[in-house]
Amino acid sequence: VDQFYAERLYSIQEIVEIMEKAGFSDVTFHGNISPASQKDQDLGMMERRIIVSAVVKKEWTKKSKKLRAVDKNVVVLLGDPHKPDILKPSRFFDDDDFYTISQLKAALQELNGYNFIYLDNHDLYIQELTKLKNKVDYAFNLCDEGYYNDANKELHIPAILDILKYQYTGSGPQCLAFCYDKSLVRGIAKELNVPVPEAVVVKPTDKIIDLPLYFPAIVKPNYGDSSYGITQKNVVYNGEQLLNVIREIRDRFGYNNSIIIEQYLTGKDLTIGIIGNPPYNYVVLPILEEDYSSLPSDLPKICGYEAKWLPNSPYWDLKSIKAELEPETVQIIESCSLRLFERLECRDYARFDWRLDAEGNPKLLEVNPNPGWCWDGHLAKMAKYAGISYKDMLQSILEAAEKRYEMEK
Repeated sequence: VDQFYAERLYSIQEIVEIMEKAGFSDVTFHGNISPASQKDQDLGMMERRIIVSAVVKKEWTKKSKKLRAVDKNVVVLLGDPHKPDILKPSRFFDDDDFYTISQLKAALQELNGYNFIYLDNHDLYIQELTKLKNKVDYAFNLCDEGYYNDANKELHIPAILDILKYQYTGSGPQCLAFCYDKSLVRGIAKELNVPVPEAVVVKPTDKIIDLPLYFPAIVKPNYGDSSYGITQKNVVYNGEQLLNVIREIRDRFGYNNSIIIEQYLTGKDLTIGIIGNPPYNYVVLPILEEDYSSLPSDLPKICGYEAKWLPNSPYWDLKSIKAELEPETVQIIESCSLRLFERLECRDYARFDWRLDAEGNPKLLEVNPNPGWCWDGHLAKMAKYAGISYKDMLQSILEAAEKRYEMEK
C-alpha cells in the first residue's frame, strides 16, 4: 500500500488534459507542499500535494441576488423550457425562445427599484411560490404557455396564485376561461353591440354540418392559442374544402373540441392593445395592421400558424405596420375594445384582434387577455409606435397592477 501511495497516478500533462476536458481553462500549477506534521504517522497521499488552480464558467448557475428591502421584489413566472410544448414546431423551446427570455431579463434589469426572481420549473412552481410568499411583493405572470406548457391550463397559473393569496399582474382565471372560448366571446360581444363576423359552431358529436351561407370562410378551433391549427388551408371556398379542413384539424392536430366556421373577411387585418385598467388609469396603444404586400397574391391574407412559427413559409416575412384608418373606424375599435376589456374583466393589459369587411366595417375576431410579451411581439410593436420602449412597456404593466391593487385597498 505504501508503494501505491508513492506512485503518481497522473502526470502533469494528464492532469491538464483531464481538467480541460471537464471544462476548466487557465490551468496553472503552483508547486508542491508537504505537511509540517511532527507525528510519527503514515500520511499516505497527503504527504506530497500539488497545488493547482483553474477557471470554469458555470453558465447553469443562477446568479444569487440578495433582496433589498427598499425595492419591490417581484417573482416572474415563465413557461417551462424543460417540458414539451406542442404549439412549437420542434415541440420544445428553441434558440429563439431563449433569446426572447434573455431580452426580457435584460429589459427588466434596467428597471430601477425592482428585484426580479425567475421561476420556470413547473414541477416546483407551487413549492417555490409557497416559499417566496412573504419575501416578494407580487408575481409578474408571463406564463402565456400555460401550466406545464399546456395552453388548456393557461388559467391554472392565476388560479394557483389566487389560492396562494398572491397579488399578480394580468387577468384572473375566469377571464382567461372566457377568452379561451371564441364562441363565448362572440356571444358576449353581441350583447355589448360589438360587431362580429357571421359564424357557425360545429360540435364533435355533430353528424350533419350546416354549410354556412357565406364563402369564403375560415375554419378555426374554437378553443386554442397561438393560431394552432390555423394555416392557409383553413380559408375555404366550398363545402368539400370545408369538410377536408375539419378532418385535418381533427386528425393532424389532434383537436377534438368544437370548431368555428367564420365568415372570412377580406379587409385590413388589425390588432389593438390596452395597458392599464379602464375606466381610470389606462392607455390605448396605436392600432397595428398586418402588411400582406410581400405575400404571393394566390395565398389568403391571414396571420396564422405559419406566420408565427414556420421560418420557411411565405408568411414568415409578414410585417406589422401602423394602421391608416378613418377616424370613425378607430373610434369604433377603441370604444368596443374598452367595453370588452371591462366586461370580460381583463386586467392590466390585453390585445384585441379585428378585421375590416369588404365595405370597411370593423368586426371583432378574438380577445387575448394574456398576450405575448416578447420584445418583437405585437404589443411591443404597438408600444414602439406610441414612443414606449420595450422596458417601459413592461414597467407600465407592472405599474398598472400596482395601481390596481392600491385602488382595491
